[in-house]
This record gives sequence, C-alpha cells and structure tokens, in this order.
Amino acid sequence: MNKIYRWQMTAKDAPFELAELPVPDLNAGEALVKVAGCGVCHTDISFWHHGVPTRHELPLTLGHEISGTVIDGPSELVGKPVIIPAVLPCGECELCRAGRSNICQKQQMPGNDFHGGFSSHIVVPARFLAGIPDQALARHDLATLSVIADAVSTPWQVIEKSDLQGGDFAVVIGVGGVGLYAAAIAKIKGAAVLALDIDQCKLDRLSDVGIQSTLNIAGSAIPDIKKSVRAKCSDLGAPANRWKIYEMSGTKPGQELAFALLGIAGTLSIVGFTLDKLEVRLSNLMAFDANIIGTWGCKPELYPAVIDLIASGKLDIAPFTEMHPLSRIHSIFMKSLNHQFTKRPVLVPDFE
Repeated sequence: MNKIYRWQMTAKDAPFELAELPVPDLNAGEALVKVAGCGVCHTDISFWHHGVPTRHELPLTLGHEISGTVIDGPSELVGKPVIIPAVLPCGECELCRAGRSNICQKQQMPGNDFHGGFSSHIVVPARFLAGIPDQALARHDLATLSVIADAVSTPWQVIEKSDLQGGDFAVVIGVGGVGLYAAAIAKIKGAAVLALDIDQCKLDRLSDVGIQSTLNIAGSAIPDIKKSVRAKCSDLGAPANRWKIYEMSGTKPGQELAFALLGIAGTLSIVGFTLDKLEVRLSNLMAFDANIIGTWGCKPELYPAVIDLIASGKLDIAPFTEMHPLSRIHSIFMKSLNHQFTKRPVLVPDFE
C-alpha cells in the first residue's frame, strides 16, 4: 500500500471531493487504521449543511464513528480490530486524572480536529483504541460495530452518569439514531422505559429491543403529554417520582417537554444539541430537589463495558444499521439530511 484515499468536505453543502495522498509517516504513539466502516451521524450533517464550524480548516474528511484494523503502529496493536473513540483525550490533564476524560480540553475528535473516517485509512493516537473481542465479531461484522463510537457509547455514558437503577422510570424523548440505543440500554439495565417521539416508525421499531411502551406526541400539548406520561408510568408499575428523563431529540420542543416532565427527585439528562434557547423556571430544581446533567461523547474507559454489552448478545445493533458504499457519500448525506433513513447508514470503503 502506497496511497490512502479520502472523501473531503471542501465547502458547505458542496459535493465531496476524492483526494489521493501518500501514506503518511507515523509519529510516536500513532497508529494507522484501515477503515472497515464509518457511521453517518447528525454531527457530520451539521458540519456539512448547517454551518457548524469544524476545528480543522477545510478541506476536511468528516466521520467520527469508525471501526477498522490497525495495520501500522505499536506492535501490540498491529493486526487488531478496533473502535476509534469519537473523543480522544490527552490522558494527562487535570480533567483526565479526575475521571472526566470525555471533556478533556485537549481532546481530539476525528472528522473535526483531524481527518476522519470517510476514507480508506486514518492516522490516530493509539493510546485509547478499543479492542474488539472475537465474541463481538461473531455477532456483528467489523463495519457494523463502527456505530459503537458514538451512537451506542454516548447513551451508555449518560445512563451511567444518571445513576439509572433497576425499576426506575426512564423517559426517552426522541428515539432516532442515538435515542433508540438509550431506550434499549435503559431496558437492559432493568428500567421501566417509555419512549416518546413524533415519528411512529421510530417508535414501532423499538419492539425489536423489547420496548412496548411508547407514546406518539406529534401535535400534542405539554399538559396532555404530561398526563399521558403519568398514566404510562402507572401502567408500568414504576415509581411516581425519581424519574430519569433523557432528552435525545436535540430540539427546542423536546427540551421544553423534558424540563416540564422533571419532578420530585428527578434527573434530566441533556444529550441532544440545539442552538435554540429555552425560557425555564430554574427554581423547579430547588423545589423538586432535582438534577440536570449534560454529557459529551463517552470517555474511552467506558468502551470495554459497551463492547461487552454487544459481545454478550444483550444488545443487537445489526437491525438498526445499513451498509452503503463510501463512494455514494454525497447521496447518503443528502438522504440523511432529508430524513430518508430509518436505520443508521454506515459507509464502507470501496476504493479500487
């Protein structure tokens, strides 16, 4: 191999351009990974279409949900199948030492700080690459496992942070590409799960992960939704307080609803992102002794537990992913922008 190939973003909404480059020399602590698959995330669409700036100047290869095989770098990693965490911390700073490596201020994100996974190969820091056991590969191909890097690991981290316990009432608002895994993981952890969305197709697919309690909230007013949620909570035999609410939609209406549902001893986790601002009464937090937490990606230390969830068969991700040739990147981005996918698209390199 003497060349690597990248599909590069050159301008907002522009067709991606194919670049052919020499294989770069590795610095100490780096690895060269042959990409097996790279998932298309809403963040990628935000960079490409919505004008969210990348930290690396254009042209830039996007993509941060990456799986592949190490072909050069530290000898103990060469030949190993890996997941590249979407958040790569420095591992040395105060935040990293305090167990908050996911928000390390020196972190590197593929497809944002440096060239990402919509390519044949990627050069990454080797320190936090997550190895994949044979049990996981027996259940899913390596390309499918790419979605662990964000779509699965992000909800895992926030559910851990929220201290979800068996028997808790978990309300998931928005069950798209990330939210559906939040609902599935909450179910695996023994919670009574209620999924809310405005898209019935997204709600219907949750039956594949054993979730039957759903609520289509399209066109509904918040007071009516609150009444329906309370009724669902009672039907499930869940506690009337200490609710765990996960806002995954990244929309102003979703966040307004999430805050409105926050009650006595409740915990609201904000996962979805929007630039819109809300007007809320923060004194509710005092009156209800409630919590609101944020989350950013997933720290690499949690990846083994996430991968074990899939290797053990507790979580099946294949029904929610679909493979596409990387050469179709522009059309796949257009379809993602127009919400034409019901499954997470994963782009698989198809270079000659």
